[in-house]
Formats: sequence, C-alpha cells, structure tokens
Amino acid sequence: MKRFAIILGVFAFGFFAAPGPAAPDKKADTFKYLDLFGAVFERVRNSYVEQVSDKKLIEAAINGMLSSLDPHSSYVSTEAFREMRVRTRGKFGGLGIEVTMENGVIKVVAPIDDTPAAKAGVQSGDLITHINGKPIRGMNLREAVTQMRGKVGTKIVIRVRRKGVQPFDITIVRAVITIKSVRSRLVGNVGYVRVTSFTQQSDVGLRRAIEEFKTKLGKKLIGVVLDLRNNPGGLLSQAVKVTDVFLDKGEIVSTRGRSRRVGSRFNATPGDLTGGLPVIVLINGGSASASEIVAGALQDHKRAIVMGTRSFGKGSVQSIIPLAGQGAMRLTTARYYTPSGRSIQAKGVEPDIKVEQAKLQKVKQGAQTREKDLRGALDTKKKATPKKDDGAKKDDGAKKTPAPKSDKKSETPKTSDKKDGKAKPAKAAAKPKAIQDYQLSRAVDLLRGLALMRSRSASAKQ
Repeated sequence: MKRFAIILGVFAFGFFAAPGPAAPDKKADTFKYLDLFGAVFERVRNSYVEQVSDKKLIEAAINGMLSSLDPHSSYVSTEAFREMRVRTRGKFGGLGIEVTMENGVIKVVAPIDDTPAAKAGVQSGDLITHINGKPIRGMNLREAVTQMRGKVGTKIVIRVRRKGVQPFDITIVRAVITIKSVRSRLVGNVGYVRVTSFTQQSDVGLRRAIEEFKTKLGKKLIGVVLDLRNNPGGLLSQAVKVTDVFLDKGEIVSTRGRSRRVGSRFNATPGDLTGGLPVIVLINGGSASASEIVAGALQDHKRAIVMGTRSFGKGSVQSIIPLAGQGAMRLTTARYYTPSGRSIQAKGVEPDIKVEQAKLQKVKQGAQTREKDLRGALDTKKKATPKKDDGAKKDDGAKKTPAPKSDKKSETPKTSDKKDGKAKPAKAAAKPKAIQDYQLSRAVDLLRGLALMRSRSASAKQ
C-alpha cells in the first residue's frame, strides 16, 4: 500500500503541475476522483483474474486519460517513442500506412508510396476491423498499431471494410519502411514533385527538384505541380519550409492554444524559388495535417491553384512531451489557422477546382466525312483570288482532289540504313508517355493553358 501511495503521490503532483491554477471549489472534487482512481487501481491489483503489473495498469490509465480527449492524444511507450524519432528521420519498420481511430475501428488516412500496404492495395479511407482474425473494437489506437507491428518478413492479415464492397482480407508482409519523401520528374515542360510525407529532409528534396527542373529546361519550364495526395502530414516545421519555397512574404500558418502563451506565427522569408511560375497543388481525402497547412497557405495567398478533392480535415497540433525515462505523451496543444484565419478542423481544404480521380479511356469514333472529302472541294494549293487575265483557263471541276487515303507517301515514314536488302524504317521522334493519372493530367493541361494565355498576352503587348 505504501508503494501505491508513492505512485499516487507522483500522479497527483503531475496533475497539479499543469498550467493554470485550479479553482478552490474544485479541489475537493479533484481529490475525490483521485481517491476513486486509487480504489479502482487497488481493486484490480488484488481481484483481477490474472496478475497484472503496476506498470501496465498505470500506463493503461494514462493512455485512457489521453485518448479520451481526442483521436490524436495518447501515451507513447519508451519503445514507441524510440521508433517515432527514427520515423521522423525517414526510416521505420511496419506496413506503411498512416492511421487514426474512428468509431472504434482503425481508419486509413493514407498508404505511403512504395510500401507493403500500398502494394497490397490498401486505400485511403479503408476501415480496418480485424487484425489476424481478431476484432479491433475495444482496442485503443496505440494497441492496434502495436498489433500491426512485428518482425520484418512476417505476414499479417487485416480485414478491410471499404465503401461499396463486402469486407475482405488483405495479407501484407511486414518490411522496413524507408521513406523517400520527395519524388520528382518532368512531364513535358511541367515540373512534377510528389511529397509523400513531411520528414526532416522534405524541403531539401523539394528545392533540389526545382533546381533540376530549371537546369534542364531553363525558361521553357512553364509551371510546377506539387502533389500532396495521400500525404498524411508530419513535421510542422517542414510544412512551413516547403510552403516558403513558393512564397516571397506573408504569413504561412499560425497556431493558437488554450492560453495566449501557447501560440505562434510562421512567416515566409524573401525569395520564391520558382520565380513566380504557376503552381498547382493536388490534394485528396488522404491529405492531412501538414499537407493541409501547405495547401491552405498557398491557396489563401493565391499563389497556387488547389485541385483535387476535399482534404482530411486535421487542423490540430500535437506536441510530443518526453516523460523522464518513461516514454512520452502526445498531447493536442493547439489548433492551426491558415493565413486568412480559417480553421480547417473537421472541414478540410476545399479545392479551387474539384477533380475526382478517374480512368481515361479512348472512345473509338466511326468514319467521319470532312470538307476535303467532298466532291469538288476547293483545293487549298490554289490561290483564293482569280487572275486578272480573262483568257486564263478555268477549272471545270473535272479534276478531283486526291483522297487522303491514296497519299501513302506522306503517311509512310522514310526508310534508311539498308541491310541485307531490306530497308529499315526511320526512327520516329520519341513521344512523351501518356499520363495515366487523371488528376495529374488535368493539372498539367491547366498549366499548359495558362502558359499559352500568358504567351499570347505578351505577344499582343508587343
């Protein structure tokens, strides 16, 4: 009992050390509830069907207290805290999904690119109801995540509930997840950058990608697509730095806590790395937290066109507070606000142009008659104005314009490099691969349209 009194004393001390003085008339209630906690704790220790360690009971009580506040506050064990620090550096073990708790089941915020979960077909919005045949209901988020972790190379079976289909099982092989948070490539004369999560090197990767675009294309670069779809977030500091790449001045995000002391503002520094080129930000229901900070800031500053579907809607800030020798606690300490002062908590960022993801399919058209196929159509090679000489020969219409099918020479590529008496066709000019991603295709088309309008406007001024 003496040992328990010491534990309870430490617990009470931590409780009263919280910011803000407690009202005098509530102190009695506080002690009453602490006595209730002590009574339950002691009853479980002595009467539960199996012996349970004090450590497990106390940690469960702390986690229960935190997780009852909101879906993102929780207790982080020493082992989990160690993994968390590794993860923010860009490498960790697991399935490769970002999850949250919703109505007693696990909801997938987003699968991480090129991870076992993504390759197995897990999608944003999936609800995980069972792990290895055992129901999740009754577990908290930390317990469910712990169940999904395991030795690299081992299999795990999750049951998924997805809108519009019957629940089904997915088998995933656990692996070490190495996150390359920034991927980039050129799509014609458009720079495409995908940020999968906000880790410590995200801004460095973005800056490197944009510099490569400028080096390869120079003034031919017409714009940048920043893809934040299925990006579950990450470090707030990185969201600020990524946004700063495209802004020259102004506020990026502000946070406001319970007290005036718990709050801050983050502003852009001079220098837009793209030189003011048009930017399109792609988002969807898997874009959360730090992704929404970037999209919301660029949207408010009218620096980018946000395209896609409404984002996840996580507008709160979690602080990781280390506990001496006992892991840490993840506590929601503030809400964040976009430069215009709006909170996206539970609302998300609405895109400027809503574009649902879809599959592109070519539609075959039947034979169509054109002007040049009509009998007696005017020959484009002849001059439109008649000659002044009245004695000139007149076209009696007897001569027909050759049908396009007969002009095989213009349709057949020239041949070269004869070998063994056979002519090889000349190599056709390399064509860019068609974009299979419908949302990305729309974004690229919009940038090309903007570039065309800008070019015409410049020509008109000249």
